[in-house]
Amino acid sequence: MSVESFGGREPRALSLSPRSGERVLPRPASRVLLRTIVIGLTAFLTVVDLFATQAILPTLTRAYGVTPAAMGFAVNASTIGMAVAGLIVSVFSRHIDRRSGILLSLAALSVPTALLALAPDLTTFTLLRVAQGLCMASAFTLTLAYLGDQCSAADAGGAFAAYITGNVASNLVGRLISAAVADHLGLASNFYFFAALNLAGAGLVYFTVQRAAPMEQNGIATPSPYAAWLEHLRNPQLRAAFGIGFCILFAFIGTFTYVNFVLVRAPLSLGPMQLGFVYFVFLPSLATTLLAGWSGHCFGTRPTLWCGLAVAGFGLPLLLPPNLAAALSGMVLILGQIFDRLGWPACVAGIGLSLAAAALLAGRLRMPAGTRPQ
Repeated sequence: MSVESFGGREPRALSLSPRSGERVLPRPASRVLLRTIVIGLTAFLTVVDLFATQAILPTLTRAYGVTPAAMGFAVNASTIGMAVAGLIVSVFSRHIDRRSGILLSLAALSVPTALLALAPDLTTFTLLRVAQGLCMASAFTLTLAYLGDQCSAADAGGAFAAYITGNVASNLVGRLISAAVADHLGLASNFYFFAALNLAGAGLVYFTVQRAAPMEQNGIATPSPYAAWLEHLRNPQLRAAFGIGFCILFAFIGTFTYVNFVLVRAPLSLGPMQLGFVYFVFLPSLATTLLAGWSGHCFGTRPTLWCGLAVAGFGLPLLLPPNLAAALSGMVLILGQIFDRLGWPACVAGIGLSLAAAALLAGRLRMPAGTRPQ
């Protein structure tokens, strides 16, 4: 991102080189490192609310007196807001000042986050989670657009890798923070704390992201969003990629939403803080995210996907025995009504079917003739 920090013209602290064909001078390693940290931290503060609330699902279920499925739907309703915001931003992003959009989205995110502390019922809680999703996806989408606009080809890979790493880190650290704050200070304090993090994200953007003209003002001719959508949907490989993304996210949310309820029940009976420490299972993903990119480049997309899905599938049976070590192993390797009505084994089976569907869809991905593995 850049203010002159995330991308921009004459370098200040972190600037990425512009996309024009002008000569690019080498940048000091310290400035590249600082830029990477800022981009990763911005990503972290953008989506830290998304999955952090899952760490306190059992506590929320007791507080609202509802079923695990109802509470799971309410917490994951943020993904509905994200889907809607992603479509809206894609239509209007060419007319939106990137910096202002990111800044306002993160500042606005603090409002529903703080109001969650006061939500009187599950319906209100659900609507506030949808509002969170709208703000998170707006900031997320505009940030990616900003990086795409402002980074040179040489810088783009490192910038996007830093942003993805920040997202992955938010999965782990956000859950740990949520579990710790809720356990020691209560549910309300937890949401106020995350609202403060949202404002910190807005502050970081204010001081590090440089104002850049919307794409339309840069003289870049682009098709209408509707034409682009239709073109994407006509492409069978892109349709398969969309389906793979859906299946993997389904399996991910199904696992890490409802496994919480298994871990807090007998015989494991973990407490809130112990449940937070369970999410250290995300630590290997910081390395495997980078490994996946390298593997896809060297061996191709399909083999890499199949390998990852096979490892996740191998981990599913380990989630079934009432043994913490086995469950943790299974979580490293890897729905609502199913969990409520048929129990955890049926939920695990549904997750397995989703992974199998993703593997079948991966078979539809093809490389263009004469290209290296993609």
